[in-house]
Amino acid sequence: MFEKILIANRGEIALRIQRACRELGIKTVVVHSEADADAKYVKLADESVCIGPAPSSQSYLSIPAIISAAEVTDAQAIHPGYGFLSENADFSERVEKCGFVFIGPRAETIRLMGDKVSAKIAMKKAGVPCVPGVEGALPDNPAEIIKIARSIGYPVIIKASGGGGGRGMRVVHTEAALLNAVTMTKSEAQAAFNNPMVYMEKYLENPRHIEIQVLADQHGNAVYLGERDCSMQRRNQKVLEEAPAPLINVRLRNKIGERCAEACRKIGYRGAGTFEFLYENGEFFFIEMNTRVQVEHPVTEMITGIDIVRQQILIAAGEKLPFRQRDIQFKGHAIECRINAEHPYKFTPSPGRITTWHAPGGPGIRVDSHAYNNYYVPPHYDSMIGKIIAYGDNREQAIARMRTALSEMAVEGIETNLALHRDLLQDSAFLNGGASIHYLEERLAERNKGK
Repeated sequence: MFEKILIANRGEIALRIQRACRELGIKTVVVHSEADADAKYVKLADESVCIGPAPSSQSYLSIPAIISAAEVTDAQAIHPGYGFLSENADFSERVEKCGFVFIGPRAETIRLMGDKVSAKIAMKKAGVPCVPGVEGALPDNPAEIIKIARSIGYPVIIKASGGGGGRGMRVVHTEAALLNAVTMTKSEAQAAFNNPMVYMEKYLENPRHIEIQVLADQHGNAVYLGERDCSMQRRNQKVLEEAPAPLINVRLRNKIGERCAEACRKIGYRGAGTFEFLYENGEFFFIEMNTRVQVEHPVTEMITGIDIVRQQILIAAGEKLPFRQRDIQFKGHAIECRINAEHPYKFTPSPGRITTWHAPGGPGIRVDSHAYNNYYVPPHYDSMIGKIIAYGDNREQAIARMRTALSEMAVEGIETNLALHRDLLQDSAFLNGGASIHYLEERLAERNKGK
């Protein structure tokens, strides 16, 4: 087992990793920017290293600075968390070449699954169902592009091969708009991801976003930990997640879960990962794989009793998974609300000093946050300042507990999206379950019309 791990991230996930390390008796090194010098997890770490000024390009995205910090503190492994460098194959490769263990998949696996074209080809070979579309990158020939779109059928969606985070995609409803959309998406892809390659898929009109959590060790063992429904989204960014997904047949879940586990075995996957699907009319369609821990991993932890971050560390240390698929049981229901420092309906960022921070409690309530009274939310990073997770014996109880938790939560000094979550927890479409990924966006648009 490792004696010391460097945490190459910030915010609530840095604190989450730190807690898992402490439980395992592992010392932690936290790297931080100048803006995060007073963060809770920095003060709680065994060692901390300032790796640069506030802009992430000069700190959390600086591979040389992070490697240097690991070297001077004698860390043995590096946990990247989510975001920043967590899915950067060059970072993973550099970490391993410098003699450290990267707590995540191998670089070649990150490259395979990070490129959406190669990922889709690999998944088709592994028997994972994919959205109907072109096998590889779109050709340069306009006539061929038109021919491909006709064979798929409109509407289609053009996606950047190296894209992510909801960027680098464009929906096309007519042939007249096709070629211009392809050109624009290629330009965006080159600018955002340094990769102009794009591909085409059938655009599903009203799908849900369902994802399958997996764990795999380096000894050929892989399991799935059930599914999550992440359909409540705004601009392709998740707002609320729950597990298990409402109105999904258990046999169908088990079938797609086993295919994901088998895909892990076939590509030699190592660590925690998430297969993301669009789900429509009783069918799953693979869209991408996240080769890291997810923001919403707590809901899966709550219904399985499995500590995903702990398992990441144990797998990276070379241990075998301590359970098989038949050992995993799904109990109850869990919901997660992402608490962001932003206006609840305008979504304008609201950095600044938190003058009051009162977190909820009670049966089945978990709060993952690095915030506290008098904490200053810096303007340089993602606006998420915490997550409330509510667990119940069933969905109804989880919803009731989340409503109570949201009513207890108090944050002053900055604006938050708590009002949006309180609103959502009363929404009939959410309460019924099964809303599509477009629902929240459409609901917000209707609300703004009335203003």
